[in-house]
Amino acid sequence: MIIQKELIQKYNVPVPRYTSYPTANHFVELTNVNSGLNLISDSNSQTPTQIAIYIHIPFCAKICHYCGCNALPLGRGSKVKPYLDALKIEIIKVAEILDKSRIVSQIHYGGGTPNSVPSADIRSLNELIFSIFKVSEHAEIAIECNPAHLDYQYLDELIDAGFNRISLGIQDFDPNILRTVNRDVSKIPIADLMMYIREQSKTCSVNLDFIYGLPGQTVESFAHTISQAIILRPDRLVTFSYAHVPWAKKHQLVLEKYNLPDADTKTQMFLAGRKILTHAGYKQIGFDHFVLPSDDLYKSLESCELHRNFQGYCTRKTTGQVYAFGVSAISQLHKGFLQNTTNTDNYIQKITQDEFAYDKWLLISENQFVIGNVISDLMCNFKLNWSDSAVKIGSSVKHILNTIRFDKQELEAFSRDGLLNFDDKGLELTELGTFFVRIVAASLDPEYSQNPGTYSKGI
Repeated sequence: MIIQKELIQKYNVPVPRYTSYPTANHFVELTNVNSGLNLISDSNSQTPTQIAIYIHIPFCAKICHYCGCNALPLGRGSKVKPYLDALKIEIIKVAEILDKSRIVSQIHYGGGTPNSVPSADIRSLNELIFSIFKVSEHAEIAIECNPAHLDYQYLDELIDAGFNRISLGIQDFDPNILRTVNRDVSKIPIADLMMYIREQSKTCSVNLDFIYGLPGQTVESFAHTISQAIILRPDRLVTFSYAHVPWAKKHQLVLEKYNLPDADTKTQMFLAGRKILTHAGYKQIGFDHFVLPSDDLYKSLESCELHRNFQGYCTRKTTGQVYAFGVSAISQLHKGFLQNTTNTDNYIQKITQDEFAYDKWLLISENQFVIGNVISDLMCNFKLNWSDSAVKIGSSVKHILNTIRFDKQELEAFSRDGLLNFDDKGLELTELGTFFVRIVAASLDPEYSQNPGTYSKGI
């Protein structure tokens, strides 16, 4: 696939990533916590009936310059125990509101760096969840790890604690690039870590995560990194585009003293990696995931049942309403969102004082529910069939087209640029168009407005 520089310049505008709809910048202050608790209680009778649990561990040995997450320097670790104690209290408090007959289908630990805390504490959190909830024997239990802080004993304890998916945040195999962005290299070779995981567990999958668009990277260097990765044959591989948002993450400003790759170079990095991966037999999922053909994500894509939430792409089998715990964590429910305070000290204080830590929320309107489903389907499956959408949403085609921003002239412009094909039945992105899926999704969003201080650029 070749992407003309003119298209990159034309469409490299700030757009949402659409991990949720409405996006988090639309959340408002929660002035009455009971309203938020009612949202949780009501979710017991709504779909999906299954439960997905997200645990946020904010601590990092040091903050990488590119980081866009809610992360906190570990320092001497004085906040770890109070934080983990608060996490357990919060889980117990929220669980009291939930219907215990519902099945947990997904547990995900993110950060920060979850493996920055002792493995015994991670195990203890899992044991608490297992003791409270009914966890499906097929549940995906995943954790994000920085390989710089992994050893064989820690991996043994993760596997023994029930994890069946481990994501290794490589970012790049070049140690010079890692040093530039303030990230430590893996103390054990990645190949050895992966071999060890596979020897210790026949059911534990391994993901490798990479970032393109970092200072010092070139098209050739990133292609070399991906070539090294496929030799290891990870079960899934993710290529994240670096999102430069220094107005929101001040520590990213340090990267501006380097020459950050421009949009065209980033595009060529992605395409080079994509070519290597697809030639090696990997299938593209969404705009950043690559999986083997036997993966459940690919099977879901083929059957148009792929789903997406704050944790990323998932199958309908593992889809649940997301109940999130920890500082800044966002619960993603059928009818709305709840977000915890983004201040760690405030989070610990509120929870230990027997309060809830929610400080933002959003109720999803009927129109937003329609728009969100349409955008999610496009982001997951790269196509839309209006009749199928109407059945899924429980609406009519006319209502859907009147609710989303359906602009034939704009769709025709996308079509002329080779991004999609459309007719009265729906639309489908071309191979070229999949690269611009966020741009097309934004064109269907009546609430979207281009604001350089709100979203990262689409490329």
